[in-house]
Amino acid sequence: MIAVLRLQNVANIGDVSAKKLISYCGSPAAVFSDKRDHLLKIEGIGSFTLRGLYDEKHRKAAEEELAYIQKNNIEYTYFEDANHPKLLKHCTDSPILLFKRGNIDLTGRKIISVVGTRKITSYGTAFCEKFIEDIALLNPIIVSGFAYGVDITIQKLAVKHGLQTIGCLAHGLNQMYPKTHAKYIKEVEKNGGFFTEFWSTSQPEREHFLKRNRIIAGMSEATIVVESAEKGGSLVTADIANSYNRDVFAVPGRTGDTYSTGCNNLIKQQKAHMMTSAADLVYLLNWDVKEKKTPSVQKQLFVELDETEQSIYDYLFENGKQQLDSIALECRLPIFKVSSTLLNMEMKGVVRPLPGKLFEAL
Repeated sequence: MIAVLRLQNVANIGDVSAKKLISYCGSPAAVFSDKRDHLLKIEGIGSFTLRGLYDEKHRKAAEEELAYIQKNNIEYTYFEDANHPKLLKHCTDSPILLFKRGNIDLTGRKIISVVGTRKITSYGTAFCEKFIEDIALLNPIIVSGFAYGVDITIQKLAVKHGLQTIGCLAHGLNQMYPKTHAKYIKEVEKNGGFFTEFWSTSQPEREHFLKRNRIIAGMSEATIVVESAEKGGSLVTADIANSYNRDVFAVPGRTGDTYSTGCNNLIKQQKAHMMTSAADLVYLLNWDVKEKKTPSVQKQLFVELDETEQSIYDYLFENGKQQLDSIALECRLPIFKVSSTLLNMEMKGVVRPLPGKLFEAL
């Protein structure tokens, strides 16, 4: 642990270089026992990177931070640990060490990030409320930055609906920024918690917020931008998510609305899928709703169906792909009625036609 902290504390060694050194030497401790000339043979590692590597001040700082960690029972995960966020491991520039607090359980869970402006409007709030209400049916983990606006709105809603939520912080775990959000810490930690790569000596500086955005994007299957002005941190998060080949979604808004400009631009520039409901996310990520939920949940998540539509949907849900004649027979409906109803259901996005005059529920 001391060796990992020492590497974190060397100013010229970022996470990419740290991983190269660890891979070459076999362990963090071996980096400090190897000779400088040997380390310079590593591709991408030069004299500037190694400047100060062996300085004892880094060991002293690491020992002090470790003492703080142990005294305050702070948990941590090394990037090669089994309990480290799985998707984050695929990001070359992800932190080599994450500190955490709370009751975080990532095992077998779907993880999505929701970000946006700190000046959320009533439009953004309404979308967040509806989105969480619908997506709660699938019990995903909601990740955000615990900042003003969209972040705290979506995380409070996640708590309200019993979802695990994780706040990625731009400072050490010994403080909370903004201070007014400290009152939500216990609620979040009951079912979720906080991640940060920053030490207890780190302050919430501007560059730290930009740096933590890669954790938000990297640990998630998809990133959703709810509202954003033409420029903003959430757009940086979207760019990072795209660089990781993750799906990005943006909520469209009116062309004249300041805090829809960023989202509209993401969609226009094909940097994000347009998102109008939770169903868009479920469909484009190819999440299997059927594996955990009932037909009534399908109905609630996607769209309201009338009695005839629901009858047909339930039949297809239970029996898989079926021909028009079979649907009419089993649902006790005339073929012309089934045909027109299936067309309406196709337009609603709850069934799809297949070759051979087959239909299946989505």
